[in-house]
Amino acid sequence: MALDGLTIAALRKELADFLTEGRIQKIVQTEKDELFFTIKTAEDLGRGRQVKLYLSAQASLPLAYLCEETKAAPPAAPSFCMLLRKHLQNGRIVSVSQPGLERVLRFEVEHRNEMGDLCRKTLLIELMGKYSNIIFLDENNRILDAIRRVPASVSSVREVLPGKDYFIPSTQDKKNPLEADAGTFSECLRFKAQPVFQALYNSYTGLSPILAQEICFRSQIDPDLPVSELGNEQILSLFRAMEKGILEVVRSGDFHPEILYENGSPKEFSAVPLTLFGNMEKERMCSISAVLLTFYAKKNAAIRIRQKSSELRHVIQVHLERATKKYDLQMQQWKDTEKREKFRLQGELLTAYAYQITDGLKEVELLDYHTDQMVKVRLDPARSVSENAQRLYEKYNKMKRTAEKLSILTEETKEEVEHLKSIQASL
Repeated sequence: MALDGLTIAALRKELADFLTEGRIQKIVQTEKDELFFTIKTAEDLGRGRQVKLYLSAQASLPLAYLCEETKAAPPAAPSFCMLLRKHLQNGRIVSVSQPGLERVLRFEVEHRNEMGDLCRKTLLIELMGKYSNIIFLDENNRILDAIRRVPASVSSVREVLPGKDYFIPSTQDKKNPLEADAGTFSECLRFKAQPVFQALYNSYTGLSPILAQEICFRSQIDPDLPVSELGNEQILSLFRAMEKGILEVVRSGDFHPEILYENGSPKEFSAVPLTLFGNMEKERMCSISAVLLTFYAKKNAAIRIRQKSSELRHVIQVHLERATKKYDLQMQQWKDTEKREKFRLQGELLTAYAYQITDGLKEVELLDYHTDQMVKVRLDPARSVSENAQRLYEKYNKMKRTAEKLSILTEETKEEVEHLKSIQASL
């Protein structure tokens, strides 16, 4: 689940509660798109209690939360990190804010410049998927630098470069839900030619598809129902569900973060209880940071397990194909040894009728006294009758030994095939 405006609102409150008036003691840039801040909180300045703030503008997984551990710092700090250290280290965090329900967090930091004068700078993180960024601003809202610079050649909408004025990128005419009332809500929604849940998250900032579906669920309205089929009472019901389930929570700060599990794996997380998933296992947690840390740790662990399971399935399949091929070959070899009795009989008949057979013949036809049937026996004319009989006995004995070995080997290979199939079925 992507971070939505409601999750960011819960995060803003938590970070504001912990970090406001705290001092930044250490800044580390561990990757090209992530930062760790060590902050001594205001309530414990005298006792040395520290908290750690993690900010990541990774395109596939932008995050911000409080944590206990950091990664090792690189030998040489990147230039963006050096700039932050110059201006923010030992600075005091004045406020943590969120514009509306945008997926943006602003950290206002007060520090002293080289002349000893108090100055204010802003560090903000935009948690917007592939457009995520961490941007450093001066007191005039002008960009000093960004962890990811965006020139005009990359984006025609907004340049993120030193010296440029900062503004939040367009939200495609989305409105701030905190400013909505029943009248404007109805006007905003009524003319959308979309299903209800799509119209909701396309109309207001901060609403994700899941939150939009939750609003529909609480209103007992089919989320896929076209907006054009909504009556006035249904629209009012949707507004009340958004007002009570989301906006009042944001205004009061009464968040109840939780993780939802499906078959033991983390499926969704939310800053408020999601009634939409009534049958899912839920884990209520004390903070949104704990939710994010736990959710993505378990999610990554589940992904790694699936990856290893996929690799194991491939290995098992390769071994199974080899074992099956080996078993088929052994069975064919075992089947070939079934004609050994023919050689034993031919050797026996040659020995019995040796006194009647002239040396130098290529073939002889003899009566099988067991069945009264005539049996043809091919001979090597260069060998005597007794030597031909001995050769046939040797063929018989060799095939007999092979059959005895194959009876053991085929059973072992069969067990191996069955074992591999059972492992394959369990994955």
